[in-house]
Amino acid sequence: MFYIPYNSRKDYHKSPFGAAPVGEPVTFRVILPREFGCRSVQLAVHEDAGPTETVPAEWERMEGDGEEWWRVVWTPPAVGLYWYRFFYETDFGSMEIRLTENGVGRISRSGGEWQLTVYDPQTRAPAWVPGGILYQIFPDRFRASGQPKKNVPASRVLRADWGGEPMWETDGAGRIRKYDFFGGDLAGVREKLPYLRSLGVSCIYLNPIFEAASNHRYDTADYETIDPLLGTEADFKALCDAAHEHGIRVLLDGVFSHTGDDSRYFNKYGHYKDTGAYQSRQSPYYPWYTFRRWPRSYDCWWGIDILPEVREENESYRAYITDVARKWLSLGADGWRLDVADELPDAFLDEFYAAVKAEKPDAYVLGEVWEDASIKISYGHRRRYLLGGQMDSVMNYPFAEAILRFLQTGSAERFMDAVLTVLENYPPQSIRTLMNHIGTHDTARALTRLVGSGYSRSAWKAGGGRLTPDERKKGTALLRAAAMLQYTLPGVPCVYYGDEAGMEGGEDPFNRECYPWGREDAQLVDYYRSLGAVRRTAACFTDGDFVPVSAALGCVAFARVRGDSRALTIVNRNDHPIDYYLPAQWQSLRLALGGSRPNGGAVRLDACGAALLVDGE
Repeated sequence: MFYIPYNSRKDYHKSPFGAAPVGEPVTFRVILPREFGCRSVQLAVHEDAGPTETVPAEWERMEGDGEEWWRVVWTPPAVGLYWYRFFYETDFGSMEIRLTENGVGRISRSGGEWQLTVYDPQTRAPAWVPGGILYQIFPDRFRASGQPKKNVPASRVLRADWGGEPMWETDGAGRIRKYDFFGGDLAGVREKLPYLRSLGVSCIYLNPIFEAASNHRYDTADYETIDPLLGTEADFKALCDAAHEHGIRVLLDGVFSHTGDDSRYFNKYGHYKDTGAYQSRQSPYYPWYTFRRWPRSYDCWWGIDILPEVREENESYRAYITDVARKWLSLGADGWRLDVADELPDAFLDEFYAAVKAEKPDAYVLGEVWEDASIKISYGHRRRYLLGGQMDSVMNYPFAEAILRFLQTGSAERFMDAVLTVLENYPPQSIRTLMNHIGTHDTARALTRLVGSGYSRSAWKAGGGRLTPDERKKGTALLRAAAMLQYTLPGVPCVYYGDEAGMEGGEDPFNRECYPWGREDAQLVDYYRSLGAVRRTAACFTDGDFVPVSAALGCVAFARVRGDSRALTIVNRNDHPIDYYLPAQWQSLRLALGGSRPNGGAVRLDACGAALLVDGE
């Protein structure tokens, strides 16, 4: 007999689905064949590293002639991460039910345990984030206003060839000593707000804008000053004011695990008037850093000596950074993205989140975490990013990898499992505000990753990374499918500037080329506009339930449902067209984007094609 005694992703086995609010009961059901002669079933549950509690189940009912249903209700007593399994007794002894894969349990003593994330239901994510669209901008490469630049350090290499290949020159030790700048600035971003609004963008995420020696600006020199190539504090405020008039929020990038060595705080080269930690042990900034042998030997981020690590547990540093966070919020920012959030200790995250929410209660606090953030371990213990009081949500790298891997390999089943794992593990308020990207400043461009084979830095530098016409044609089709998934999965899509224009690019810095104004793929831009328009008008994309429909044979389909608002996404990864026959409950939906309807019961999809169906006329 083939049967599944427990599946955490079926509501008759576990209710509610996914994470549970603290203090509210969770119902579990185990189904066993009557022929087992089962006498008792127990739930075994324990907090992450705590002792195991056993909770007896009650016999609930017979189902048909062959199944016995056992029911147990358990109320999680505290916020945290819990793990559970089941065991049962028969006349022939006891056995366990453990997790195998995809939420499914089998009778075994060697499998795993199910995860139950228990969160604080009083935690509220900002209401303006769900249903929106984020747009990430690398400021130096998005738009140059042409305004004169003032107070620019002489060491910077200023480029006059907008759209030229970024410079990548290393010294004998493989380090970058010179950075090129194309002149993108905050005034240029302000000029393009109407364009961003035409895409449906509701929030701009800006890579670092504070003074720094590099063009990426992750080596902060002064947290209180806008980089002179980008503009001034007045330019920043003008951008925020104008963005708000267009219904667009502004998210800043906070780099708080390290500073630059060429900064007012460390001041290795004496470029600043402040006495830096490198210059004197009496510097007010000296306690912020860890010197093994002052001044030349110090802890630095990932061993990169231009990025001295900060001691985030230092009280004066935390007080300073919380003041910085509040200052820029008061000037118009609407939230912070925390760079390498998993390298920031709990005390820092707690204080930062509290300060941000005190200054602006609806501010958005987003963390960079590349793995499943619900089970992340760093600083020697399990982190509690999403349980309340540290972050609203995280960058959704698991979804990004699931989308790209599915479109590269065609494994629909693996895609669906990756999506459901995140939805099962994350609290609902974090799911609604996930940043769903498919590429960032840290990864090769999505278009290149989908079909290219030479997107490493060395291959790109050698001129072998550009796509052939055939690769680009297929890659564009796959990018449309990727965007469809990105825009319709739970969470909020984040477009990396220029993806919508068809930009290619290998690894850093070749994924950071200038936006090709006047040379965009106009059809692709229009496709992104259409996706944005559908997303804005369908309420189910704000906080609708995720309903798996099918995942097999290189094709995935899922629905979003919120009351009367429904949408169905279908993506065909096969290299040939298919007719997807709609289940009865979805046949009344109209085709909003992609595909065709040869008859009422099917949707025809091109090779590597996607379709979106919604309610309404």
